[in-house]
Amino acid sequence: MKTPAPGRACGVVLVLLSLATLQTLRAQKNDIDIYSLTVDSRVSSRFAHTVVTSRVVNKASTLQEVTFQMELPKKAFITNFSMIIDGVTYPGNIKEKAAAQEQYSAAVERGESAGLVKATGRKTEQFQVSVSVAPAAKITFELVYEELLVRHLGAYELLLKVQPQQLVKHLQMDIYIFEPQGISFLETESTFMTNELAEALTTTQNKTKAHVRFRPTLSQQQKSPEQQQDTVLDGNFIVRYDVDRTVSGGSIQIENGYFVHYFAPEHLATIPKNVIFVIDKSGSMSGRKIQQTREALIKILGDLGPRDQFNLISFSGEATPWKPQLVAASAENVNAAKSYAAAIQARGGTNINDAILMAVQLLERANREELLPPGSVTLIILLTDGDPTVGETNPSEIQKNVQEAIDGQHSLFCLGFGFDVSYAFLEKLALDNGGLARRIYEDSDSALQLQDFYQEVANPLMTSVAFEYPSNTVEAVTQDAFRLFFKGSELVVAGKLRDQSPDVFSAKVRGQLHMENITFVTESRVAEQEEAFWSPRYIFHSFMERLWAYLTIQQLLEQTVSMPDAEKQALEARALNLSLSYSFVTPLTSMVITKPEGQEQSQVAEKPVENENRHRNVHSGHTLFRYHSVGGKASRVSGGSSADPVFSTRRGWRGQGPPGPLHPHLPYPPHRTPWRPTPPDVMPQTTMASPHHGKCQLPSAPLTVLTPSLLYLPPEPHLLSQPPSSLLLSSCRCLGGAWTGSVWTSSALRDRQTCSQTLAKAQSLFAP
Repeated sequence: MKTPAPGRACGVVLVLLSLATLQTLRAQKNDIDIYSLTVDSRVSSRFAHTVVTSRVVNKASTLQEVTFQMELPKKAFITNFSMIIDGVTYPGNIKEKAAAQEQYSAAVERGESAGLVKATGRKTEQFQVSVSVAPAAKITFELVYEELLVRHLGAYELLLKVQPQQLVKHLQMDIYIFEPQGISFLETESTFMTNELAEALTTTQNKTKAHVRFRPTLSQQQKSPEQQQDTVLDGNFIVRYDVDRTVSGGSIQIENGYFVHYFAPEHLATIPKNVIFVIDKSGSMSGRKIQQTREALIKILGDLGPRDQFNLISFSGEATPWKPQLVAASAENVNAAKSYAAAIQARGGTNINDAILMAVQLLERANREELLPPGSVTLIILLTDGDPTVGETNPSEIQKNVQEAIDGQHSLFCLGFGFDVSYAFLEKLALDNGGLARRIYEDSDSALQLQDFYQEVANPLMTSVAFEYPSNTVEAVTQDAFRLFFKGSELVVAGKLRDQSPDVFSAKVRGQLHMENITFVTESRVAEQEEAFWSPRYIFHSFMERLWAYLTIQQLLEQTVSMPDAEKQALEARALNLSLSYSFVTPLTSMVITKPEGQEQSQVAEKPVENENRHRNVHSGHTLFRYHSVGGKASRVSGGSSADPVFSTRRGWRGQGPPGPLHPHLPYPPHRTPWRPTPPDVMPQTTMASPHHGKCQLPSAPLTVLTPSLLYLPPEPHLLSQPPSSLLLSSCRCLGGAWTGSVWTSSALRDRQTCSQTLAKAQSLFAP
C-alpha cells in the first residue's frame, strides 16, 4: 500500500467530544492491538538497566498511525530505541545535538512532521514516536534506558509507569535486583493494585538477590465485569528497597576494571544546625501557594531539633526578619514562629537579593558574637515563585553578591515554586553556594513537597567529607569531596582501576562529626568483587563502566552551571564525548528516529532541561484523554502526562506548521469577554512565529465551538462571563498550536485541576 504524504501540524489535538462520539470511538480504539508488553529491569548495585518492549498489530483495513508513548524517570538516560516493521529494524541514532538539529531543520523545510518527541513532567519525562502501519502489519517497539538509583530518605526507588490504555494479552514486568551488600528490605507499591492483581504479583528474595514479577491475566486487568474492555492498569508501579550496611567505611564494588564506592554510615549523631528560612510573600504567592507555604512551614518548624537554632525572613519589596537574631528551637520559640508563619500575607514585589543577604548577615553576626554552637552547620533555605522585581533585579549580579557574601561558609538551598521563576537562576545560585535547587510543583500536595525536601536536609551527619584512594591505583575518579552528608542519603564515587592495581583495593573517607574529626578505612579484594558480578541473569554487560560514565556525565553537566564560559565549554566537550561513546541521550545529544521510506524521516528525541519547563504547568496526576476527528473519522491521541506505553491512531492528519517546542504562553484577554461563538470559517487568526513551529495560525477568539460536539478550551476559561452550561469549563491551558481548518491543535495541554482525567469524567461533564 502506498504511504500517504505526511501532513503538518502544530503538536497534538485539544478537542473534547460528546458522549455519542465517544461511544463510536470505543469500537475504533481496538484497531490497534497491543498483544504483548514486557518490561525487563535489571538493577545491579543501584544501577538500573530497563528494556520496554511492545508488540502491536494493526487490525484495521486501512493504514493507521501508531504512537508509542513512554514515561521514564527524569534522571534516566535513553540508550537505545528501535522499531521492527515487517522484519526490518529501524534504529535510533544518537548524535551530537547540533547535528541532529540540522537533520530536524532539513525535514521541516521539506514539509515533514519532524517533531521533537520528548516532553518533561514532574518526576518523569515522556518519550513519544509515531509511525504509519499498514493493515495486518505488526510492529515491535523497544526502548532502553539506564539510571543510577539515588538513596532518598533511607531507600532506593525504581519507578515504572503502567498505563497501556487497553487489555494486553501478554503483559509482564520483571525486576531483577542484585546488591552484594545484601538487601535489608524490599517492598512494592502501586497506585492501581486490586485484590485480583495482587495474585499476579510475586516476589522472591535471598540475601543479595530479588526478583519481582508482575504478570496479570486478561481477566485480572479488567476494570470491572461491566467494563470488560477497560483496563484497571493506570499509574505507578514502584519497587523500593535498601541494603545492609555492616561496614562503616562504605562498600567498594569492582567489575571489569571499574569501581564504585557507596558511603552511607549508620548510627552517627545528628549535627546541630542553624537554619534561616527565607520566604517569598510577594503578590504572586497569593492564594493557594501562600496557604500551602504556611502549612508546610508550620510543620517544618515543629520538626526542628532541640539543639537547633533558627530564624525566619519574609520578603516582598523589602525583607523583614522575624527576630533580630537566631533563636533556640525551644517549644516556646517554635510556637511563636508558627503563629508568625500562620499570619504571613502575600503582597508586593520580589526582592530576592536583599532577603538572602539579610540571612547571611544574621549568620555572620551570630558567628562573630560566638552564638553558633561549636561544630554546627549553617543552612539558608529560600522559597520563591518568581523572578526578582525590586532592588537588584539582574540575576548575574544577585548571584555574584550572594556568592561573595556567603564565601563558602554556609549552604544555600533554593526552592522554586511553580513555573514563573527562572530555574536556571536558582540552580546556579544554589550550586555556587554548596546547596541544590528543587522545583516545587503547584498541586494539591505542594505542602508535602516542601516538607519532603526539608526532611532531606533536616539531619546533617557529617561535613567536609573527602574520599582518598592510592594515586597509583585509580584514575578518572568522579567527585570525591562533599560539603555535607545527610541522614537517609548516600555519597557515591566511581572510577577506573589502573592496569597494575593491587589485589587489595583500599580507601579512606575523612570528615567531621559534631565535635570531632573521623576517618573511615575500608578494603576490598579485587578478585572476590569481580567474581560476585558473574551472574548473567541479574547483571548486564559492563554495567559498572556505564555507571561510571553515567555519574561522570551527570556531574560534568552540573559543574557547567557554575563555570565561566571557557571552562564550561571544556566540561561540555568531555560530557559530549562520553555521551556519544556510551550512547546516552543527554542534554548535549539527540536521538534521530529513522522510519520507513515515505514517512517523515527525522523525528528527534532530546533530553529536556529543567529550565525549559518555565511557564508550563505540569500535572502529576492521571492520564488526560483527548480525541479528535479528522475527515469525518474520530481517533485517539494520548494525554499530556500519560504514561506508558500509550498507543493512538490517526487518519489523514492534516494541519499547518510542524510541531515543536511549546510557546511560553498565549496572550491572556485584557478583560472579561462575553462568550460569543465564532464560526470556524470566519474565525480571526493571528500568526505566532517560532524557529521550530514555522508559523502557527492562532485563533484570537477566546472560545470557539467547532461543531455541535467539538469545542476549543481557551488558556483561562474562567475569564469568560456567563458561558453556556453545556461547555466543559476547567482550568486547562493551551500552549502554542494551530487552527487546521477543522480542529484546533495545540502543542501541549497541561491539566491544572479537573480537566477530564478519565473518560467517564469527560462524558459526565457534557450536557445531553
